[in-house]
Amino acid sequence: MDFIIFIISMGALIWGADFIIKESERIALHFNISEFIIGATLIALGTSLPEMAASISASIKGQSDMAVANVLGSNIMNISLVLGLVFLIASKITPGRDLFFKDSAWLLFPVIIFPLMILDGHLSRLDGFLLFAMMGAYVMFLMQSNKSEQVIEIDEELKKEKFNWTKTIALLLVGFILVVIGADYAIESAANIAREFGISEWIIGLILIAFGTSLPELVVSIQAARQGKADMSIGNIIGSNMANTSVVLGSAAMTKPLAINLSSSSFDVFLMIGVTLMLVFITANKLYAKASGVMLLIVLAIFLQHALGA
Repeated sequence: MDFIIFIISMGALIWGADFIIKESERIALHFNISEFIIGATLIALGTSLPEMAASISASIKGQSDMAVANVLGSNIMNISLVLGLVFLIASKITPGRDLFFKDSAWLLFPVIIFPLMILDGHLSRLDGFLLFAMMGAYVMFLMQSNKSEQVIEIDEELKKEKFNWTKTIALLLVGFILVVIGADYAIESAANIAREFGISEWIIGLILIAFGTSLPELVVSIQAARQGKADMSIGNIIGSNMANTSVVLGSAAMTKPLAINLSSSSFDVFLMIGVTLMLVFITANKLYAKASGVMLLIVLAIFLQHALGA
């Protein structure tokens, strides 16, 4: 029963996040906010809404392992699974923007600083604030960079639709309700599943919840790759992982300090750093090829083998 509740609650969480992103985008377009600003802030942060809701809910419930493991697992899966499949599916990837200097290099800041923050065994509210501030710095950089180079995906259908405040507010409310309730039940049912099968909450967060919260990126990125927009997928994953490590972890820690068991989490922390370095290497050398996809999927296999064998 808990597994059914988990699937339904994850669906509600993802569906609610989609409502919030769509209607927020609709409001921004209504007020003539530039597409660049929408792409640089709203869409980048919106894709991490499921991770944020799940981690904050876990933090409130005192389930620190699940809150942190969700972010680590999501970051690893976004790069190894999602981008691995994108590289395999896409026939040709020719980004119109330097994804190394303008994007992926920024991932190194929170990814390298996070392990240093948890050497004392916990992530404090101050640590959370500093991580959160890093996303602010990244957004400021995007605002000041060359707007003509930005790869932005704005729903063309939204531009054509007549704006309706009543409908938009109603859907926003529905979205927030689905996200809050979905996150709450997802964490509760996941914890029950962990107890029932004798699996640690760390593993549940690392695989089950992380995979569920990565589904939006997976579906959108594969669709973009099939449409010849694989470069957009890479940009979205970079933005999502940046938001995961800074905003999601930061928000969870500011809600309630997170205790972290370094002995059980060290492999996953180092794997997240390693797979991030792989992405930076790929973008720096423009290795957008099927071979890179195979290498990333091999990392995914190593990750799953270690997690399930732990």
